[in-house]
Amino acid sequence: MEAGFNLVLDAKTSLGECPVWSVAEQVLYFVDIKSRRIHRFDPATNDLTTLELSEEVGCIGLVAGGGFVAGLRSGIWLLDADGRPVRKLADNPEDQTISRFNDGMVDPMGRFVAGTVDESREKGIAGLYRYDRNGLAQLADDLLTSNGVAFSPDGRRLYHADTLRYTLYTYDYAPETGIASNRQVFSRFGSDTDKGRPDGGAVDLEGCYWTALFEGGRVQRYSPDGALLAEYPVPVKCPTMVSFGGADMRTLYCTSASIGRSQAELEAFPLSGGLFAMRTDVAGLQKPLFNPEA
Repeated sequence: MEAGFNLVLDAKTSLGECPVWSVAEQVLYFVDIKSRRIHRFDPATNDLTTLELSEEVGCIGLVAGGGFVAGLRSGIWLLDADGRPVRKLADNPEDQTISRFNDGMVDPMGRFVAGTVDESREKGIAGLYRYDRNGLAQLADDLLTSNGVAFSPDGRRLYHADTLRYTLYTYDYAPETGIASNRQVFSRFGSDTDKGRPDGGAVDLEGCYWTALFEGGRVQRYSPDGALLAEYPVPVKCPTMVSFGGADMRTLYCTSASIGRSQAELEAFPLSGGLFAMRTDVAGLQKPLFNPEA
């Protein structure tokens, strides 16, 4: 283990997820899925602003011109800068009593790539989808928990995890068309003694993939060919997603969860639900802005 993450905000989220750095505002947005909130954190002042939503929000992207694209339980929505719904872009095509949108991000051409979670944890109804001006298209099916969406620096590799199956995949991705093909296993996780599994991820300028290991208490960095390069402790059991930010894009932020954890775990890890950060030697990729006409 190398030097790890430090607390930057005791956010007390139930299920913190999807940190997204705004280059224009120099602030970090992140969500609390179960509390139905989008948070705006200004690291220069430590100010936290909260936007309340009417339903669970699994993932967000920033929109060119302001506002958010968001994966909610009911579907993919366009929200204004205050989190108010502008219009629904696409329905969640699955059984919404046990399915909601979970992890996602904007692709290099401004589309939104987002997956769902099968809350039954057994039916395999979750999928990975792409939204663009032509509507919603499915990229993968038969998933339990879609997570870890990120793109290589050239946009031609898509990373994607099925968390409950302890597996991280790669796809060949065509930025021109948004078509994903040739799924391959990038890495498998978990053992009898280690339940850490891949949750949210991010890619740096060297093309290396960083993943938060839920129930693993750490973040790992992998080379593009799948070699484990380093791992960094997080002072919680359940980190959920990493994302680069800061003026030089060399601050790696990490959200975490407290929901569903035992009392003993919460006593052992009292910062569960907090927001953490670590300085890195290599900068991360800026996340593209969503374009409804992409």
